[in-house]
Amino acid sequence: MSLVKAKLISSDGGGTIEFMFNPNQLAFSQRINLTKNSGSRTGRGLPKVNFAYPDPCILSIRDIILDTYEDSGGKSVITHLKQFEKAVNFAESGDGKEKRPPTYVFTWGNFQYIRCFITDLSYTLTMFLADGTPVRAKLDLTLEEVDESTSQPGMGAPTTVDRGGDTRSRRQGA
Repeated sequence: MSLVKAKLISSDGGGTIEFMFNPNQLAFSQRINLTKNSGSRTGRGLPKVNFAYPDPCILSIRDIILDTYEDSGGKSVITHLKQFEKAVNFAESGDGKEKRPPTYVFTWGNFQYIRCFITDLSYTLTMFLADGTPVRAKLDLTLEEVDESTSQPGMGAPTTVDRGGDTRSRRQGA
């Protein structure tokens, strides 16, 4: 079995970002928002609550390694970082206020985990050549779920793609 790389695939101008090394964990979180009626109380004296709406699913991927030390003969790792930076620094001179960030689908193997924006990017340069060229970096990403106009909000459960292209949610019993 061959190694399959994790990817962020965009259909609206962001391009495809292939991870150099696969993540070692994916952390998902989601909240629901409640409205509290302070005038109406339960039998225990707590405010009555009503469901308001679900927040989008958040996927955090930490400690993504980028390394060009051995593979590219000492070329800077900055080139690889720029692919991720482009996803959050998408605005071009003056037009930026009207543009939306590119949307991505985070995929790994046969799983499509989440359709998203990259909402947070941070990195640390961790290794340098004698001349100061950065050749290794550690990257953290936060991805926030975005809905397609026809889909329903949800936890962003991974979907599988079979060989015929049929996409099914694992959470729905596929």
